[in-house]
Amino acid sequence: MLPWTRASRAPRARRTLAALLLAVAAAAAPTAAAAAATPTAATATSRGWNDYSCKPSAAHPRPVVLVHGTFGNSIDNWLVLAPYLVDRGYCVYSLDYGQLPGVPLFNGLGPVEKSAGQLSSFVDKVLAATGAAEADLVGHSQGGMMPNYYLKFLGGAAKVNAMIGLAPDNHGTTLLGLTKLLPYFPGAEDLLNANTPGLADQVAGSPFITRLNSLPDTVPGVHYTVIATRYDEVVTPYRTQFLDGPDVRNVLLQDLCPVDFSEHVAIGTVDRVAYHEVANALDPAHATPTTCASAVG
Repeated sequence: MLPWTRASRAPRARRTLAALLLAVAAAAAPTAAAAAATPTAATATSRGWNDYSCKPSAAHPRPVVLVHGTFGNSIDNWLVLAPYLVDRGYCVYSLDYGQLPGVPLFNGLGPVEKSAGQLSSFVDKVLAATGAAEADLVGHSQGGMMPNYYLKFLGGAAKVNAMIGLAPDNHGTTLLGLTKLLPYFPGAEDLLNANTPGLADQVAGSPFITRLNSLPDTVPGVHYTVIATRYDEVVTPYRTQFLDGPDVRNVLLQDLCPVDFSEHVAIGTVDRVAYHEVANALDPAHATPTTCASAVG
């Protein structure tokens, strides 16, 4: 699916500010309706992924672990990409991480360091079930950045072959500069940190981002791919998503398809041009050119 049109830029600041407010509201006042709508592992299994009886094939010997973004969950973030990869013969798994007490459905809000520990445990579970020595990771937004902590500080490099990020905030984000306004609103930053530490951790210059980037962007032995869109309104500036290292492929979506106007959410949830690049990164020996036509592939 290719989003041929995009929303005007004027409402972007309002949408981003709304995301900040949603984080606080979600932490403070979860609803019963959201709890009832919480997806389950059985839902994913019925769609072909999170099937722990799946055994990787010779063609695709590593399981793929999908890592959702902030406010996401293990199902909703991957309703298109997970079946896309299953149809191509991969064993695919997704986890929920960064849960806050009493906040259903919306995940990725807890401290990112703790979320990386949850990812570590989940990868171990997947490797034990599949018998594989390594996994490949595909993450969207925070889910493309948080695994870097796992790789750098929690021993993940020995268990991961490829790290593929869709719009990852690898060096933090300014949220279109809105985070620079926080000092002008007494108590706002404390509220953000108290209610949604996972969001606060992602602000450029935060203690977490500073520690994450105290080491080189990459670790030896892991193959990195970053797929970004110039229309990203959340991880800004978008070029801060790119990594620097000897085994990195940084991809700008519009270099592959100039008329693809996907923004931050679309690149991770529906964009088949981006997904074609994910497939290439998972199986580089059989990669094919990614073009606008990949949207219908």
